[in-house]
Amino acid sequence: MAIRNIVKEGDPVLTKICRPVEKFDERLAQLLDDMYETMVKGEGVGIAAPQVGILRRIFVIDIGEGKLEFINPKILKTKGRQEGSEGCLSCPGEFGITERPMYVTVTAQNRNGDHFTINAEGLLAKAICHENDHLDGILFKEHIIRKIDPNELK
Repeated sequence: MAIRNIVKEGDPVLTKICRPVEKFDERLAQLLDDMYETMVKGEGVGIAAPQVGILRRIFVIDIGEGKLEFINPKILKTKGRQEGSEGCLSCPGEFGITERPMYVTVTAQNRNGDHFTINAEGLLAKAICHENDHLDGILFKEHIIRKIDPNELK
């Protein structure tokens, strides 16, 4: 595994729409492992492939309940709403209150290409929406309803 450089806001890669993954091989497994290690080192709860410079529809999340890998995800349904603080590894030091769905249903593939569906709520739903946005070139800042000072989070 290797720590990858995290692409920062202003890099055009973060504004592009990612392509689907077609090959489920050792290179994909290595990318997933590297992304997870990079996310943990950056103290994030999620990271998407464009954040490490790869324009593929992949993200990894760990909200403290174990690693989840999403390849070619599609959000099928959303319900409810939640407001809460949000930040991004690609926008260091910037935080805001965002509005996201409280519940999401998402389908995706795992590293072997097997399809799965997950129902998520709360923080996991927020993280899925945040990372999925990266795959379409959208940063969390487009969802901010109120900026917050990082000291408010301490």
